[in-house]
Amino acid sequence: MGAKKKKTSQPGLLGDNRKARHLYIIEERLECGIELRGTEVKSMKAAHFNFTDAFVEASHDELWLRNFQITPYSFGGVFNHTSDRPRRLLAHKKEILKLQKRVSEKGLTLIPLKFYLVKGRVKVEVGLCRGKKLHDKRESIKQRDIQRDMDREARQR
Repeated sequence: MGAKKKKTSQPGLLGDNRKARHLYIIEERLECGIELRGTEVKSMKAAHFNFTDAFVEASHDELWLRNFQITPYSFGGVFNHTSDRPRRLLAHKKEILKLQKRVSEKGLTLIPLKFYLVKGRVKVEVGLCRGKKLHDKRESIKQRDIQRDMDREARQR
């Protein structure tokens, strides 16, 4: 009799940037692969990473993930990696050019939204985002509170 595994809402989900949904209006989403080296994959699968200040930069027809930190793998020894190096994202050239053109518009930025596994490979969902104003944030909070109250009423009946 082994210990029961905790079920997650989404199998394979490694990390979710919930703060981004509060701070930004997400206009478009794109799934990308991420170029990892050596023990970075094992650290990612163990969910030992931090992407609170991470962003994606589109330059020279490539996407680069910046300010993304992967904790060195504890059993890596001399084969460990640098924790905060920029990592290349893998996407089709047409998609990259389209995003590069949209990012050049004022006020748009690329933010990593989710990290998850697909057939054992680490994927990242990148969002094309526009920053919310204070009144937009208040409106989002108000709508969420109304929805929560409606759900509570429905459960009580």
